[in-house]
Amino acid sequence: MTTATALPLIAHLINGQPTQGGNRSQDVFNPATGTAEKRVLLADKATVEQAIASAQAAYPAWRATPPLKRARVMGNLKVLLEQHAEELCALITAEHGKVLSDALGELQRGIENVEYASYCPELLKGEHSKNVGPAIDSWSEFQPLGVCAGITPFNFPAMVPLWMWPMAVACGNTFILKPSERDPSSTLRIAELALEAGLPPGVLNVVNGDKEAVDTLLTDPRIKAVSFVGSTPIAEYIYAEGCKHGKRVQALGGAKNHAVVMPDADMGNAVSALMGAAYGSCGERCMAIPLVVAVGDAAGDAIVAGLTAEIAKMKVGPGTINGKDSGMDMGPLVTKAHCEKVRGYVDQGVKEGATLVVDGRGLKVTGFENGYYLGPCLFDHVKPGMVIYQEEIFGPVLGVVRVKTLQEAMDLIDAHEYGNGTCIFTRATAKRRGISPTPFRWAWWA
Repeated sequence: MTTATALPLIAHLINGQPTQGGNRSQDVFNPATGTAEKRVLLADKATVEQAIASAQAAYPAWRATPPLKRARVMGNLKVLLEQHAEELCALITAEHGKVLSDALGELQRGIENVEYASYCPELLKGEHSKNVGPAIDSWSEFQPLGVCAGITPFNFPAMVPLWMWPMAVACGNTFILKPSERDPSSTLRIAELALEAGLPPGVLNVVNGDKEAVDTLLTDPRIKAVSFVGSTPIAEYIYAEGCKHGKRVQALGGAKNHAVVMPDADMGNAVSALMGAAYGSCGERCMAIPLVVAVGDAAGDAIVAGLTAEIAKMKVGPGTINGKDSGMDMGPLVTKAHCEKVRGYVDQGVKEGATLVVDGRGLKVTGFENGYYLGPCLFDHVKPGMVIYQEEIFGPVLGVVRVKTLQEAMDLIDAHEYGNGTCIFTRATAKRRGISPTPFRWAWWA
């Protein structure tokens, strides 16, 4: 058996160089096998402060760099990301567990953000208004803030960081990125590619860590802005602490998104869309669809029957086998602890009286018995007030709620604390929009 001391060590990236800092480390597991394959250093306060100092030192020259030259770096990075897509997706799958097709979709969304950042010369243009008052002209311009920070989650280790730092650095800021310590390798590799693309050392620094690293970013006065994506309790903490220390903060938390299925919907189309929305990336998405609100029992029966049939066709297993795409539809959850947490939600749903139509708790993957697998689960007759209705599960668990009217469905969603994303499947909406009678869908997919 491989010992912990023999595992490859993931360091930080500070001032363009791999840097070891902090006396603590933890295992990075392959969730498909349940085996620790690497260890990641956890930054202490001094290490984070070293990264901040590096970013602060790089800031004056980077701010003075013309936007066109900054944009060219983003253009170079886009090309490199496309060239290294296979390598990056393999890293995502090995540490997060999502199948290669999901990893590729994630990376592509991240590349689109890099491409958008490459348009910064146009985006950074200010405005000028002549004669806004007697002998008064007015103009506006965009100025960078300074050193910014991003704290990103495990579920999209490539895409979410690429939401944050490319736009920040394209605008002339420098950046400290703290990725999830559960799957940091793809994030670090992208940062290395950014250096290859021409990003000067110190403009982007990556520190791996936990609460000690986060608290240092939130309290250090040199950090001017913080962006976060993760769970709601942590989002609330980061927002409160960051604001208390005078920073600009955006903190995105959890969600519990609903799909309303009307009686006139194309049920086949609705089922197809719901399969990807509920079980894609093993349901570990803040904008997954974990709840279906069926308007009428006929719609509920059709949706449950259709989903049951499609779930039976799903292949669940490792994202790769011997380095090749395994052809699976869904992989494992990210950690053993998270797998057990999601399994506990299924237990709770049964206890509370929801009907477990498809039970994925008994899934065994031959040859990968120690992996963190949970098969797709489907509940019917879920009621408001049940834990599986109220809380974000973040796993492959889909619940069907039955109501009698559209208004009742809308009221349910409006009353839910996390009901911030909705899609509606109906033919009537499509007809009103003057298009072919296919489902109308609205949602922020992530």
